[in-house]
Amino acid sequence: MNPRCMQLASCALVAMILLLTGAKCFAIGAPVAEPLYDVAVREVWIPMKDGVRLSATLYVPTSKRRGEKFPAVLEYLPYRKDELKSYALVHDYFARHGFVSARVDIRGTGRSDGHAPDREYSQVEQKDAEQVIAWLAHQAWSNGNVGMFGISWGGFNSVQMAMRNPPGLKAIIAICATEELFHDDVHFIDGMMHDDEYELNVDLQNSMTRSPDFPTNEASLAERFDNPPWFVMYKQHPRAGAFWDAPVRPLESIRVPVFMIGGMLDGYRDSIPRMLERIKAPTKALLGPWNHSEPHDAVPGPAIEWRDQAVEWWTHWLKPNSRSTLQGPKLAVYMNRWYPPDVRIREIPGEWRAEDGWPPKDAHAQSFYFGGDHSLRLGEAEPTRHELAYRPAAALEAGGPDFWWGDVNGDQRSVDAYSLIYDSAPLRQALSILGQPRVCLQAAASAPSAEWFVRVSDVAPDGVTTLVAGAGLNGAQRESPRNPTPLAPNHDYALCFDLHLTSWVFPTDHRIRVAVSNAMWPMIWPTPYPMTTSLRLGGVDGSRIDLPVVPDQGPLPIPQFRAPEAATTGSAEAQAPSEMNISSNVPALSWTVSRDPVHQQATVEWRGGSSNDYPWGQEDTRELMVYRADDVHPETSSVHGEAEMAVALKERALVWRGILDTHSDQQYFYVQYKRELVENGKVIRSKLWQATVPRDGQ
Repeated sequence: MNPRCMQLASCALVAMILLLTGAKCFAIGAPVAEPLYDVAVREVWIPMKDGVRLSATLYVPTSKRRGEKFPAVLEYLPYRKDELKSYALVHDYFARHGFVSARVDIRGTGRSDGHAPDREYSQVEQKDAEQVIAWLAHQAWSNGNVGMFGISWGGFNSVQMAMRNPPGLKAIIAICATEELFHDDVHFIDGMMHDDEYELNVDLQNSMTRSPDFPTNEASLAERFDNPPWFVMYKQHPRAGAFWDAPVRPLESIRVPVFMIGGMLDGYRDSIPRMLERIKAPTKALLGPWNHSEPHDAVPGPAIEWRDQAVEWWTHWLKPNSRSTLQGPKLAVYMNRWYPPDVRIREIPGEWRAEDGWPPKDAHAQSFYFGGDHSLRLGEAEPTRHELAYRPAAALEAGGPDFWWGDVNGDQRSVDAYSLIYDSAPLRQALSILGQPRVCLQAAASAPSAEWFVRVSDVAPDGVTTLVAGAGLNGAQRESPRNPTPLAPNHDYALCFDLHLTSWVFPTDHRIRVAVSNAMWPMIWPTPYPMTTSLRLGGVDGSRIDLPVVPDQGPLPIPQFRAPEAATTGSAEAQAPSEMNISSNVPALSWTVSRDPVHQQATVEWRGGSSNDYPWGQEDTRELMVYRADDVHPETSSVHGEAEMAVALKERALVWRGILDTHSDQQYFYVQYKRELVENGKVIRSKLWQATVPRDGQ
């Protein structure tokens, strides 16, 4: 069936259900109308005070009347704007609805002048952003009001700029973003060591010189190619502290309105409840079933139109004379229903729900205790203790095909086999949860370093097991991620932590499963010591999980959304989704696992790639990540990564290449990164960086 027809059929089904049940609903987003403005695209330079120029692409609506002024909305990224085709669709949409939409390359990236940034979200990046906002606010076409938006990096720095409150900034939209850089971001997931494909990809991009000419003269290469890789620097900061705090300020410092958009399959979703609770300025949130993607092209879906809601948001806050009002609830959230654990799934079943804010109305914690018979029960269990042998290389599929707490994972039984599992009785009625489950373990380890991971799954009557929520805690960080301390072997610790945000409706006759393990490799780097861990069960303080139960029906009318607007003629084409539907920086091509049962070793290999044509030539990207672990010697884990960008021009062929190698022993991580540039088959530049990093509890 045509996707558009599927959307219309879905809408008709919702309408029929509402008619039969008497439930109320309301539409969200600006009224459907023909585009208000023609759009002109302009390439401009924005001058900085130190003489550096930033490259900007402006999508400018054509005035309908003399002297008409427009607000500006800014997306500010290091991702080489002239080579990102799909991003133009959002900017064109905003411009057609009366906003000058600006895409700007951060200093030292893309076509912008200057030295490459020394880190993500640097002080230079933020001070430049303040100047860009002021420049947009003072142009002859401007009404003086600027919004800022973006997904991922663009969402992160929108939040950071809202924390700084520059004069021209009046509102932001942050998509798939967080302010918790150590705990939430991909460098140390849940505060634990992680090697990510993104880290390889972003280093490759930022080592490249500008398109379309790709200069290889000494000055150009010194500013980018010679810049130390961020990966090596980040791994030298394996605990929370000043390094990770530097780009951010408290959420309470934000004084501009914030519209948050996220997905239950995105690794940054936990930020939305925090921001709803702590930001004092006006807030609004849209939380769908999506992964790290914008809602109009999300796979898995259902995809919805969100840009109409953004236009409504921008109009209200950036056009003070419009007298517009904001429609819809403070929070629209998708309640996921059961689906089979298929990484190729195209649409997540469920329905929308509206809430006045956070926490959800009438939410309550329902405690389930771990039983000695491996049951999950409402009442306290009899005292006993369960032990688990540490096998980091055994659960090869942990973390799914994108190696984080996002995207669709496979059947959890392969991971459960090396976990302590606790199952409820088959449910007599459906159970709805919305929030962050909280687990409290009474745990001990025979080694001074251990990590605990907890997953909640939905077990269907046929045994198929779908991941619902999960998270981990580094035992060394049990008191503080800023001051990790070793565990006392065989000492019981009360370890309480939140799992990542989830929504789920457990069906009748399904079971709730809680699985506890000490490894989530290859998502998380294994701790270095062979060991046995144990859980103490029973009594009022016995190991348990608290599920955030909500009423089956929400307190407000059910939100309805429009299907995504089809791309207009001449707009940039969107990239076809990967078969595995994961939010990697390049489409995933393969994910394979293998195990050597004789030596108790395992290997996980991930490959990705893409090819793009431009007026000036072609770019081909290829990536490889290889993770290795050893059950007998968990200290000897390793990651090998390769990223390559081949640029074919009319008279030149260039290849940028990054090669990452990280391995460990009981005390240290050994990090090596090599960068090469090949022109017409000859290596013209090569640099190597190495670091020995104390594990510091990792």
